[in-house]
Amino acid sequence: MISFRRIAKTILLSTVLLLGSSLAMTIAAQDGKTLFSTNCAACHAVNKRSTGPALAGVEDRWPDKAKLHAWVKNSAAFLKTGDVYANNLYNEYNKTAMNLFPGLSDKDIDAILAYIKTVPAPGSEKPAAGAAAPAAEGDNTLLFGVLTLILAVVTLILLQVNSNLKKLAVERSGEASEEPVAFYNNKTYIALITILLFIVGGYLTTKGAMGLGRSQNYQPVQPIYYSHKVHAGTNQINCLYCHGGAQEGKQSNIPSVNVCMNCHMSINEYKGEKIYTEEGVEVDGTKEIQKLYKYAGYTVGKPWDANDAKPIEWTRIHNLPDHVYFNHSQHVKAGKVQCQTCHGEITKMDEVKQFADLSMGWCINCHRTTQVQFKENGFYSIYEKFHQDLKSGKIDSTKGITVEKIGGTDCQKCHY
Repeated sequence: MISFRRIAKTILLSTVLLLGSSLAMTIAAQDGKTLFSTNCAACHAVNKRSTGPALAGVEDRWPDKAKLHAWVKNSAAFLKTGDVYANNLYNEYNKTAMNLFPGLSDKDIDAILAYIKTVPAPGSEKPAAGAAAPAAEGDNTLLFGVLTLILAVVTLILLQVNSNLKKLAVERSGEASEEPVAFYNNKTYIALITILLFIVGGYLTTKGAMGLGRSQNYQPVQPIYYSHKVHAGTNQINCLYCHGGAQEGKQSNIPSVNVCMNCHMSINEYKGEKIYTEEGVEVDGTKEIQKLYKYAGYTVGKPWDANDAKPIEWTRIHNLPDHVYFNHSQHVKAGKVQCQTCHGEITKMDEVKQFADLSMGWCINCHRTTQVQFKENGFYSIYEKFHQDLKSGKIDSTKGITVEKIGGTDCQKCHY
């Protein structure tokens, strides 16, 4: 009987260790992916050049991993060391300063680098004939759920095996065996199933409640096909020309028909590169301009009266709950935050979608890691103590002042 029990325990332990190690590796990969999405994805892609360089093979381009760590945490301070590669990279990208990430540890950066290595190059993995296309990138909630279910099933099977082995051992010893309890009457099984259902149900309920009202990747069809890639990307129209409120007030503002007509009074035909919808249907740019003229009440070749215009019924994409205060000008003008930080690579989007989940955790994480630009920024002149501490060396200038230090994580800053 002892031998049978040892076999059952060995099988159970081996299974648990195998599934546990598999789950741990999956979680580690997910951590790297999450850190990449939160801190890097706004300016970097893995296999293509974006606002910053492609990150595939980044470790091979840096001779020393310690230097790479220092560069990620505080590129401005690292440039002062005179490193040739870092300064060449800085000049190559028109001296665009990289965001500072003092909150990332070496372990966090290594997790991001490990995730980058797992991303295959485009076209390197071709599915076999008849094979299903790879699933879109997303979280691994389903995988974790499947692993949990498998572990629960294996546990139940091993408990049944242990019961049968015990019964067999008792019969061989000649002792009277008890009548087995039916599965649906077994208190152990009922307790395990109840706990499992409670955990899964609680997780799904909590996840659903936390995601209530969020619209990440929301991409509605608009009344006019407006391509940000054509306007802000190809034609280099500044975001603030159309969304001037982002620099001066709380709202970024949707441009009026008058703003559109400033250019399209003379541009009545689209002659650029072909543009397509998300479904791959080619868009007739000239027809879309004609839709604008219909809203504007404009006829080509005739004088235009702006009073004839009616508002375009754009579908709002980004929307925060009523109890959340967000001021665009405080971020754009005072904080010097680039539009792409929150809205993604808008200059490469035709049909715009919501890039970030805009959750409280996402905002707080940014406030904890983003340094305030104190130098030559009159908005922060009232924080005299921090200026003095920086000058005296009480505060490390390489780490600087994060948004968190000036109250950026206080509840009343965003909820009132």
